[in-house]
Amino acid sequence: MEILDILIIGAGPIGLNCALEAQKNNLKYLIIEKGTIVNSLYHYPLYMRFFSTAEKLEIDGIPFITTAPKPGRQDALEYYQGIARQKELNIHLYEKVLNVSKKEDVFEIETSKAQYHAKNVVIATGFYDIPNLMNIPGEHLSKVKHYYTEPYPYTRQKIVVVGSSNSAVDAALETYRKGAEVTMIIRHSEVSKSVKYWVKPDIENRIAEGSITAHFNSEIIEVKERSVVFKTEDDQIHEIENDFVLAMTGYLPDFDFLKNSGIQLNGDCLNPFYNLETMETNIPNLYLAGVVCGGKDTHLWFIENSRIHADMIIKDILSKYSKGIF
Repeated sequence: MEILDILIIGAGPIGLNCALEAQKNNLKYLIIEKGTIVNSLYHYPLYMRFFSTAEKLEIDGIPFITTAPKPGRQDALEYYQGIARQKELNIHLYEKVLNVSKKEDVFEIETSKAQYHAKNVVIATGFYDIPNLMNIPGEHLSKVKHYYTEPYPYTRQKIVVVGSSNSAVDAALETYRKGAEVTMIIRHSEVSKSVKYWVKPDIENRIAEGSITAHFNSEIIEVKERSVVFKTEDDQIHEIENDFVLAMTGYLPDFDFLKNSGIQLNGDCLNPFYNLETMETNIPNLYLAGVVCGGKDTHLWFIENSRIHADMIIKDILSKYSKGIF
């Protein structure tokens, strides 16, 4: 029975970074990824641009070369997938991890294709898999989209965009410019302060001039086949004609998977427990890396500030090896 030093779940930027650190230190590792390399980035909107500049998205000191001031989705795909090819990283793609359990000092990892054994496991699964549902009548209708890729299907359609974060604002502006009639339903009194600084004036000006309708302090309460019902702060109920709903309400980590792996989840945000210095969870030798560490607070960790997790994890594992723990 082959026993890996490290099995990494997720081939996103941080999962790749963990593999690079393991490779440099001659540790036997494997990445298991349910989709393609940097699968979440692949499913981002086609024309998405990062808030950060390229150097802040770099991993392992490998230069991220782009002519654009802010790299886009395709730039990132070329960069991260190029690293995986160049470094010949050991990755199994289109294989979903179903269960992680521990027998004595060895983890058993069951996937959709095989079973593996490892002394250490790193969960770097991100949070883009599960939409944060509105839990309202009609959300199951095919006209409701929790993922937005491009504006062209919405030309000459009546669109409701739910939310006011970067994804919602991008969807509203792009569909408006391709001929959609756009209405935004926003829970708060203003557009989110976290919206990219070069985009925020654009959406605010479009709302001010009436090109895009925005209902602030409002909440969508029902989706119907040809309309949408929402409530304003004064408890007034309104119904408007509608063809599509773009519910840009955010995404969540797979909490069931974390819980079934034995990881302790804390508080209303279901923050997973981990050691701030080593990234080790309450299960010895089971680590977290990347944005999954934030629980429901998905604005806590990004590629930029979680790149350090790989170095922290590998240092802790090497320390255990040097002490003869394994």
